[in-house]
This record gives sequence, C-alpha cells and structure tokens, in this order.
Amino acid sequence: MQLPIRSIWVFHAAARAGSISRAAEELSVTPSAVSQQIQALETQLGVSLMSRMGRRVVLTEAGERYFATITDEIERIAEATGLIRGYRSVTTLTVRATPTLSNKWLLPRLAGFMDAHPDLEIRLDGTNEPTDFKREVVDVEIRHGDGRWPGLFVEPMAEEAFLPACAPGHVPDGGVEPADLVAYRLIHSVKSQAQWSRWFGLAGVDTAERWRRVLFDRSHMAIDAAVSGMGIALESTLMMEKELATGRLVCPVADPPGVRLVTQWIVCPHDQLRQRKVRLFLDWLRAERDAWQQRHPGGMAA
Repeated sequence: MQLPIRSIWVFHAAARAGSISRAAEELSVTPSAVSQQIQALETQLGVSLMSRMGRRVVLTEAGERYFATITDEIERIAEATGLIRGYRSVTTLTVRATPTLSNKWLLPRLAGFMDAHPDLEIRLDGTNEPTDFKREVVDVEIRHGDGRWPGLFVEPMAEEAFLPACAPGHVPDGGVEPADLVAYRLIHSVKSQAQWSRWFGLAGVDTAERWRRVLFDRSHMAIDAAVSGMGIALESTLMMEKELATGRLVCPVADPPGVRLVTQWIVCPHDQLRQRKVRLFLDWLRAERDAWQQRHPGGMAA
C-alpha cells in the first residue's frame, strides 16, 4: 500500500489547528483541497477521523488516537527538513579532540578560524575516546596516543615539553631542587605519557619515600588544581600555555630535566583530506601549531 504522505500531513495540520480554513491558510491551499485530502485518508484507513462543528473540526476517537500517534514523527520530519535546508548555506565541520587540548589550546584560537571561514559551522567534540571513522561522523580528530594507527592519515601536532608547575608562592622564592619536590603534594595526570617517576629518574632523584599525591584522569583538571595551589603538577607546555604566560603557573625548579614528547596527533581517513572544509581546517591548525612552536622552541615555555 502506498503511504498517503500528503494526506497525513494535511490531516495533522487540520487537527492541530482545529480548523479546515486555518490549515488551508498554513498550507497555502484552498479549504476544499484540505477537505478532499482528509476524505481520501479516511477512505484509505476505513475510519472517520474528524467531523465539522460549525467552523471548527472535532476529532473522533480514532482521529485523536491517530493524531497522537503521528505527531512525534511529523515533528521529527519537520525538524530534519529544517536542518537540511540549513546545509545549503552552512557546512558543518566536526572536530574531535581531547578535553584538555579542546579547553586549553584549541578553544582560545578557534574564533580566528570561524571568522576567516564564516560559511563553516564548527562542532567540537571533546572526548578521549578514539573515533571509529566508519561509524561516526567526525571529519578530523586530534588524538592522544603514540601515533600508531595504521590505515589513517596521522600527523604530529607538536613536540611538548613536560615541566613541573605550581602556583606562585607555593615554593620558597628562588625555587627548589628537583629532590625537594618529593616533600610536596604531587599532582598526577593518570593518562599522561609523562609521569613523575620518569621525571625524577631523569633528575637523578631517589624517590623511595612515599609521595603525597592527588590523581586526576584529565590533564586540564590537574592544571586547574595546580593553579588553585593544591600541589605541583607535571604537565605539558602546550596545555599550560595560557597559565604560564599569565603567571598563574610557574616552574619551581631552576633547571628542570627535559621531558619532550609528541602526545597529540592529527588523525583522519586519507580520503577526507580531499574535502575543502578539512583542508581549510588543517591548514589553519598547522599555522597555529607552527606559530606556537616558534614562540616555544623545543616545546619549552618562553
């Protein structure tokens, strides 16, 4: 049986308006055309859906049940149609990035990209979950990891330096030695590739005694905790850029050992590189990354 979409839509409009004439005005047709569509639907269904009472229409019991059943679907179709119409003038670029990179590095810069490309609408998805590009609608991902994802386009974001950082005044003026940090509460980012044990090993510090520590599963939480004076974090200069530049975080060690890693990678399927919106975003992202690296040679804070 062919679905009488037009008749269903007309019936819904008349039932919602409670009037044949108002439905006709809304649909830009004549009242008689509305009546004919409703009669055709009633004939196909084999039931009476509404009756006239003066200028108004009243739903029968079957009509009320039918109206309640189709309303949600009609509204979904109307919403989907409105969204598709919007695509004529706006193209959506969906970017997935880790929560910390999204909050600390990408968001402060993103307005510049949007101003340069007003025809693009940005959807930023901040999550640590890797994208399944075969099932999810994501154009570009900035992924945390080791960069080994066969079958995908993979490009390093930047080499990051990992430094101890704390709020000003958290340690005595003049700073402390690496070995002195063991006496302070140490803030750990549990998913970070740079951990305190590695940093102390590079500094030649024996860490046999038990540390006082607090653990977070997101680096942006660890950074904010250090700013609040909770302890000393070991975090990336890429992620702490704003806090270091404004003096809300300082490195408490005069000559810290260098831990340099690439932990963030630009990732997408190779065929998506042909899309204009992806190319524009990657060109902008590379320019921002290169400008950051020029200000922070070797990943170190200026």
